[in-house]
Amino acid sequence: MNDIIIGIDLGTTNSEVAVLRDGRVEVLSVGPGTRILPSMVGLADDGALLVGEAARNQYVLRPESTVRSIKRRMGEDAPVELGGKQYSPQEISAMILRRLKKIAEDHLGQPVGKAVITVPAYFSDTQRQATREAGQIAGLEVVRIINEPTAAALAYESGHEGARKVLVYDLGGGTFDVSVVNLEGDVVEVLASHGNNHLGGDDFDELIVTLALDHLRELHGDDLALAAGAQARVRRAAETAKIALSDQPFATLSEEYLLERGGVPVHLSLEISRERYEQMIAPLIDETMDAMHTALAGAGLTASGIDEILLVGGATRTPLVARRLEQMLGVQPRGELDPDLCVAMGAAIQAGVIAGAKTSAVLVDVTPYTFGTSALADLDGEYYPHCFVPLVRKNTAIPVSKSEVFYTSYDGQEKVEVMVYQGEHPDALENIEIGRFMIDNLRPNAPANNPIVTTFSIDVDGILHVSAREKETGVEQSITIANAIARFEDDKLEQARARVDTLFGDEAPAAGIVGERRHKVEAVALIEKAARLLDLAGPEDGEDLVDAIEAVKDALDGPDEALREASGALADLIYYLEG
Repeated sequence: MNDIIIGIDLGTTNSEVAVLRDGRVEVLSVGPGTRILPSMVGLADDGALLVGEAARNQYVLRPESTVRSIKRRMGEDAPVELGGKQYSPQEISAMILRRLKKIAEDHLGQPVGKAVITVPAYFSDTQRQATREAGQIAGLEVVRIINEPTAAALAYESGHEGARKVLVYDLGGGTFDVSVVNLEGDVVEVLASHGNNHLGGDDFDELIVTLALDHLRELHGDDLALAAGAQARVRRAAETAKIALSDQPFATLSEEYLLERGGVPVHLSLEISRERYEQMIAPLIDETMDAMHTALAGAGLTASGIDEILLVGGATRTPLVARRLEQMLGVQPRGELDPDLCVAMGAAIQAGVIAGAKTSAVLVDVTPYTFGTSALADLDGEYYPHCFVPLVRKNTAIPVSKSEVFYTSYDGQEKVEVMVYQGEHPDALENIEIGRFMIDNLRPNAPANNPIVTTFSIDVDGILHVSAREKETGVEQSITIANAIARFEDDKLEQARARVDTLFGDEAPAAGIVGERRHKVEAVALIEKAARLLDLAGPEDGEDLVDAIEAVKDALDGPDEALREASGALADLIYYLEG
């Protein structure tokens, strides 16, 4: 029997887990009526760990005990506070992965120890390493890391025939990628990628939050200051309005109570039109269009060379995105797959390939960055000690290994420092230094021009390995980029795993929360979700929704069986209304 390998889309806003079985991809349910897990982690009053919808609902009440958008922190050497303790971004992400792992195990009825995890195409080596470490802390062997647009192309490719050039436009909660992909026969070949690791739906939310705060200050004075909880409620209202504007021309930012000012409650009620919203986000969409043209140029194509456009990520539901893409490329974007789920589906397909399942897809990915070193050479007519020498060019198919020979500068040189840079500028100091190491004990008394062979290798996960050796003696040093961003040593990795295990406790947390309060927290989350749908439901559906909410509230203090039954009925109604 082949190993079960799951596919995981570890997103900024939401995450999903999928599996390929019997030639069919299934995105697994993470809770009643939903396959989408909010990428949020929190601690309840009693110290219970909350992951997903429960953490999302707690955020508006206790933002100081909740962590959101951790993906934007991956690769940073900066701790995150949760419950008065410091955790690395990898550990917080591991809590989300641990929840997804348990969901898969419950669904499949067997342990799961391996996963393919997706990352933005423009994730750096450091961020990819951090993602792998998060998987290890969660108890997963990360057998492959693949780019999100590539995974989406795999999902769309299933069941289609013919050669075509495809633009994959991936706008998620915190990151943006655009890839140009050649689909031909059974091969999915990425030709070029570009993007921005700090551009996404979260930035759209912030623009609406700023609009709301300006409105409140106009009404109540420039000195108006909101506590953290009130700010979280405004942010939730902004996100709700953003989602509504994908389907409606107007939405209302609404919060009944934010604070008291002069003994008078301050509330938020502000209508925003889709037209105004799209004017606000237009500069950010312009940035994505610029990145698209960069990717097209990298692939050697013009707009007319694109046959299809694939939309990936929840933020692509904003009508302006599809409209702008169609205007610029003359092609109507495809949308038959859920943009929130197609990345996880592609990850599951790749996982199936690795596990030996029968599937025709062959993946050829590229590196989104140029990597190289520095050397003494001519720059603008003068000798300069920091000239950038690229070894692996941007948009090179991976895996790849490239070597170049360099020479010592003077007689008797006994050591050489190898600098590793990411970028395109001819002056290496204008690029990003991502690593360095020393090769010493070179031949004593060797004359100048002693050859040093330097090799840059990028594996299938997009992770960079660099080595340098003295040609005559074979003396060699190598690194997997260990730059200023601290990585986990083996003992630290075990300590991180133990810290996460402690939070989850002895109970296998199928619902992402420790202890007997799990069913109640899930029920409260459903009530919150249902309440947000009330304004959108018609009179008859609204009555049914109110009745179902009341039934869950009545069951909160009763036996678990009654609560599960009432919650299941409410979840089914929510699923019906959202569908």
